Amino acid sequence: MKRAITAIFSVAVLAFFMAGCSGLRVVDSDVTAFSRWSAAPPVPGTAYRFERLPSQQVVGAQQDYVEGLARTALAKVGMDLNPSVARYSVQVMINTQVVERVPYDGVGYDGFGFPTPGVFLGGGSRGASLGLSFPMRFSEPYFKRELSILIRDLSSNQVVFETRALNDGVWSDTLAVLSGMLDAALRGFPQPPPGPRRINVEIPR
Repeated sequence: MKRAITAIFSVAVLAFFMAGCSGLRVVDSDVTAFSRWSAAPPVPGTAYRFERLPSQQVVGAQQDYVEGLARTALAKVGMDLNPSVARYSVQVMINTQVVERVPYDGVGYDGFGFPTPGVFLGGGSRGASLGLSFPMRFSEPYFKRELSILIRDLSSNQVVFETRALNDGVWSDTLAVLSGMLDAALRGFPQPPPGPRRINVEIPR
């Protein structure tokens, strides 16, 4: 029995280190998409162009990078960036919020992340004491991201496809995580299934 337990433990440790060294990580996104094509859905090779909000014009270099990643993701689903003959316009928006959170809710913390007091009773040759103790509380940055893609039919100026992907975690490199969120947001394009979905996409570390 002891040998069996040791063997199981060794396999688990090996699997853990192999996963950590695989060179990939998983971006998990909550995706909701809607489609209402005014005509037949786009076929492979359909042309589009990017459109920007005024605020996106200000951060031009960053938006260039975001749209570069979006172009790669859209190419995977058959869309072709060709502004001169575009049938659709595409808007890509990313919003990141940084919040502080307690790394874990363990002993000494209540359900809201606040420390719970502990009671101690001490005694000795000179008497006894009763008091309260509070554990130290640390926080860490936590990132909440929302990606949205709007596709508009240029002939009618109507939005015909909308998708949103939500992701949260401790990774600070939003632009790296964005590639996985884009692939998740476009999963099932041009006619994605209804309702929210959890989609996992592997990206390089």
